[in-house]
Parts: sequence; C-alpha cells; structure tokens
Amino acid sequence: MRVLLLVALLIRLSATDAVAQTYSSPSPQPRTTSVPALRALAARREIEERFTIGLEAEARMDWAPAAAEFERIVALHPAEPQGSTARYDLAIAYANLGRNDDAAPELRAALALDPGFLAAMANLVSVDLARGDAREARQIADRYVSLAPDSARALYSRGIVALQNGDATTAREDFGKLLHTNPSYAVAHYDLALAEERLGRFDEARRELSAALSLAPAYARARFALGVVLLRQGEHAAARNAFAQASLDAAGDPALQNIAAAMRDSIKSP
Repeated sequence: MRVLLLVALLIRLSATDAVAQTYSSPSPQPRTTSVPALRALAARREIEERFTIGLEAEARMDWAPAAAEFERIVALHPAEPQGSTARYDLAIAYANLGRNDDAAPELRAALALDPGFLAAMANLVSVDLARGDAREARQIADRYVSLAPDSARALYSRGIVALQNGDATTAREDFGKLLHTNPSYAVAHYDLALAEERLGRFDEARRELSAALSLAPAYARARFALGVVLLRQGEHAAARNAFAQASLDAAGDPALQNIAAAMRDSIKSP
C-alpha cells in the first residue's frame, strides 16, 4: 500500500511545484491598519510558509514534521485549493506514519472540499484496504472509475477492491480494460489471472500467468499461482516444477517461500 501512496504523493508533488514556488515568494501585501485584515494577512502568510516547509519535509519523507505543518494549516481553515491540498498532504503523512485511521477522515474531508480530487480517491482506496474497510473502498473506487473511466490507476484500484470483495467478474473486466491499453503490466496480468481462476476459467488464468512470467520471469507469486492452476488441471509434474521455481524466486519473501516449498513437497515425484 505504501508504494501506491508514495507514487500518488510524487504525482501530487509534481502537480504542486508551481504552488510551492508561489508560497516561497509571496507577493507584497498591501498596507492596512484594519485589525481583521492584518490577522487575515498574517494567517495567509503563515499558511504559505507552512506549505513550503511541509512539502519540503514530505519530499524528504520526513513524515512527522510534515504532519505537524499540515495539521497547523488545516487548523487555520484555508480557502480552496489550499484546504483540500493541506488535508490531502496531511493524510499522506499520517498514512506513512502508519496512522491509517487518521488518514481516512482527512482524505474524506479533502474530497468534500474538492469532489473531483482523483489522487485523494486513489489514496483513500489504499488506506481503506489497509484499514479493512472494503465497503467504503468499493464506493470510492466506483466513484473514481466513473470520473476517470480510462485511468489505469482507477481501473487497477477498483479491480483490487473487487478481488478482495469476491467480485471476480468486475475485477476481470477492470483488469482486462487496463491491459488493453497497458499490455506490459505484469502485475495486472497476475491479478487478472486470479479473477479468471476464481471464475473457474483455468485456461485463461494460465494464459495470463504465462504472460506475467514472460514479462517478469522471477515473479514468484505469479509462478506460485501458475502451480495452483496446473494442479487444478491435473498436471502434477508441471505444478511441482512451478512450486519448486516459486520457492527459489521467493528468497526475499519467507512466507511465500515456505508455502511454495510445502506445496512442492506435497506432490509426489513421477
């Protein structure tokens, strides 16, 4: 989940470079003797300065100081687009601190302020999956796809949610659409194979796993899944070989390595 969040963060940061530059060089403020106007100017200046500091901290992946800056900005109730941006960046900091239950309401608040904030939707789906809130994750994923029906990120997000919710049909459709325009996405081939396997379409699942492995030969999870499909099709020797290779490829994943080895050993050699 953190990878998805960091990718969305990098996208968001690139989109706000111009904003950050503006914050770093605020325009001269007009002179006034009105106390409310002076307070408003001071608050605006503080927001600008804290955005600069917070974005720099996020760029360093220094999440605790970043969270502190965006918390203060949110408390100042800035107008749009600063309001939704501050809540979004606060959520990113919380999520990377492992505070997903705090991140979710900030992302909801960002979407309330800016209903078309696609990056906030993508990250709320990821945060909800980490929190185990499959219901909201599906609602947000559906909304994401409705607003960006051709977005690979939207389709992938809903496909993952659908798989976790047991909706293999929707997952199959979403991953299929994604692969139509992104055929070299090995992970999507793997996820499509899982949907096909759950629908009992073993030949199609085998084809997708073969495609994933042709793109990423050391993809241990795809190799393990291929072993499962081969076993279901009665090809025991080929399944044993797949599990053996998966065990070798999963050197960095002890849990997968152990289960692959156990599956290999459970199949008698011919």
